[in-house]
Parts: sequence; C-alpha cells; structure tokens
Amino acid sequence: MVTGAGRGLGREHALLLAELGARVVVNDNGAAPDGSGDDAAPARQVAAEITERGGEAVAHTGSVSDWNTADELIGLAVGTYGGLDILVNNAGILRDRTLANMTEQEWDSVIDVHLKGHFCPLRHAAAYWRGEAKAGRPRRAAVVNTSSGSGLRGNPGQANYASAKAGIAMLTIVAARELERYGVRSNAIAPVARTRLTSATPGLGDRLEASGDGGFDPWHPENVSPLVAYLASPDCHLSGRVFSVMGGHIGLQQSWTESDPFDVSERKWTVDEIAQAMKDLPAGPDEFRMSA
Repeated sequence: MVTGAGRGLGREHALLLAELGARVVVNDNGAAPDGSGDDAAPARQVAAEITERGGEAVAHTGSVSDWNTADELIGLAVGTYGGLDILVNNAGILRDRTLANMTEQEWDSVIDVHLKGHFCPLRHAAAYWRGEAKAGRPRRAAVVNTSSGSGLRGNPGQANYASAKAGIAMLTIVAARELERYGVRSNAIAPVARTRLTSATPGLGDRLEASGDGGFDPWHPENVSPLVAYLASPDCHLSGRVFSVMGGHIGLQQSWTESDPFDVSERKWTVDEIAQAMKDLPAGPDEFRMSA
C-alpha cells in the first residue's frame, strides 16, 4: 500500500513495486499541493497504468489522516489481496509560512496530513500485524515512511512541515522497536526530488529544474524508488533507520547524539559555572542548509 501515490514520488514507488511483483493499493485523494480539493483521477490513473502493464492494483481515494478511512484502507488491502506486507507512507502537503505569519490552520493542516497521515495507516496496520502474529500467521512486513531534510535539520519558513517530518523520523524508530516482535521492520527516507511540493519550496524550485548534464536527471523522483523497494523487500535486514536519498546518492542519517559534555561531581550546577563552561561553544550550527 502506497499513500500519496497518484503523483510524484508515490506514483514512482507504486509503479516500481508493481513491476517487481507487488499487488498495490494506490491511495491518493487528489488534493492540491496545499491540501485543498480532491480528485479521484490520479489514484485511478496510476492503478490503471499498473494494470495495463500486467500488474495488479486497486485505487483508494480517501484521506489517510482520517482514522476510519485509514482503517478502511488497511481493510481494502487485506480484503482484496489477502494480506498486507508493505506500507509506504508518502502523502503530504505544504503550507509554508514564517513563524510570525503562520496561522493555526496552516499549522494544523500540515501536521494533520503528514504526521497524523503517517500515524493512522501505521496504527491500523500494526494492529493487523499483531493480530496475524498472535494467530500464528506472522508476516515479514515492512514500513517505509517519508521524512525530509527539513525535518532532520530545519528549513526557515517550514516550522509546520519540519516539525511533522521530524516527528515522522522518530515515529519510524519507535515503530521499529515496537513492531519487531511481530516480524515487521520500519525505516524512513528523506528524499530530494522534483515534485509538486519541492517545486513550491522557496529557493529550491529553480534548482530542481536543472537536470545535470542533460542525460541522467538527478532530480527525477524515480531515482528514489529503488531504495523504497529495497527497504520494503524481505531481503532487507534494516530497521529503525533513516536514509537521505537524491539522484544516485544514499546516506544514512544519524539520530540526535550528545557532544561536548559538561559535568560536575555529586552536586548541581550553578548558573555562573554553566556560563563559564559554555562560553566557547559556537552560537549555532556552522551553516543552515536548504534540504527538501
């Protein structure tokens, strides 16, 4: 099952998984990049394209951030194909705004689609996998979530998006620890590719239009999908990992790590001692890098 599979990255994921033999539930409510509107056509078109190529696919057009719709989506996969082995959470929107200008609705809508839109399908899938394991039918299943460089490092103007994507990275790690007992792995990707969302990101859209040397296009979303397929494969042993991916590049991203520790023995710090200990720390990160 691939969410947000009507266009962009999700479409490429669905097509490659189908090419490799997966039977695919193509989910997309057809909303605009800002989440407005809905259109059943994109999901149906991708499902039809898979079928025309000799694969098996069924379309679903509901919102993954709706609790009952997400449950229905898992049920569609199980009812149509007899089980669920791969969940690729990909759906998302953008409503970029600086903190001083962001509205409550712009915050809520992005958190809802990205973070809750990952949680709802994952929660219902987890319940299904737990039930299968308890019934003596454990499945070698895999979850692939979609985080972002913005969530791992922070982009100005994307407090809502970055917060959601950071939450998705940690949700991935928690899921890996919880679902291991049921035979389920959980990993995430932080992709950079030319999509409707990244093309609308301030300062990034123009860069995405360049295609390198005119041959290999490093920005094409199809470059991301082989990593998704590998992480979804039963041959993959990895879990609880987050990978950056763009063009021909894949990099393992590490979680928060402690550096420059300061300690005193068997007593609490004084404020003056802390000020003295930290006076030589850099004021902030060496650089702020724009990452999709």
